[in-house]
Amino acid sequence: MDITFLTEFAVPIIVGICLCVGYIVKNMIPSDGINKYIPLIMGALGVALNVLINLGITPQILLGGLFSGLASTGLHQAFKNLINHKED
Repeated sequence: MDITFLTEFAVPIIVGICLCVGYIVKNMIPSDGINKYIPLIMGALGVALNVLINLGITPQILLGGLFSGLASTGLHQAFKNLINHKED
């Protein structure tokens, strides 16, 4: 199943904001228990930001917010793996 069409729903400003907020949440809360909730937080934040930006809600706005928020968690993991790989 090809899901590359989802990339058209990515909103770079939302990905950037969610990436920064997720980094802050991960590093400011010392408990490892918060890690499992970061995708949920980023998805909700992404939707809220996209609704705020577009001043309304449609399925496309909902998907764009969710995809952008969740993409930020994947982007964080990709950078983390890249940095850790270079250190080894």
